[in-house]
Amino acid sequence: MKVMIRKDSKGQLSAYVPKKDLEEPIVSMVEPGMWGGLVTLGNGWQLDLPAMAPDTPLPITVEARRIAAAE
Repeated sequence: MKVMIRKDSKGQLSAYVPKKDLEEPIVSMVEPGMWGGLVTLGNGWQLDLPAMAPDTPLPITVEARRIAAAE
């Protein structure tokens, strides 16, 4: 799914999913540089982001994969 990653003026990262009209803060990251690993959104969704350079300029739209939550 297409996801736009951006950083606000306070440095908080957020993810916007246009198809769902959903914007949530990124609350945790597996990789320190965010790219190439799982991130968790404020609503509990986990997204697998593609590998990119740590200094990738934001905002950027990427193809991410949502990881289904275990129930």
